[in-house]
Amino acid sequence: MDPIFYTVTAIQGDYADLVSDQGQPHSITMFLLPEGTTVGSRLKLENFLWSLES
Repeated sequence: MDPIFYTVTAIQGDYADLVSDQGQPHSITMFLLPEGTTVGSRLKLENFLWSLES
């Protein structure tokens, strides 16, 4: 499975709104995202694991 890259566009309570590099919106609970995730963070989803990109 190829990695998918997202940018956090908003955080609303326990959920984060993301948009993929291809423009697909996604919403996910903050519990599943890496510690330190904030608005503007770049995230990588690979093999069902989320990580922060530098």
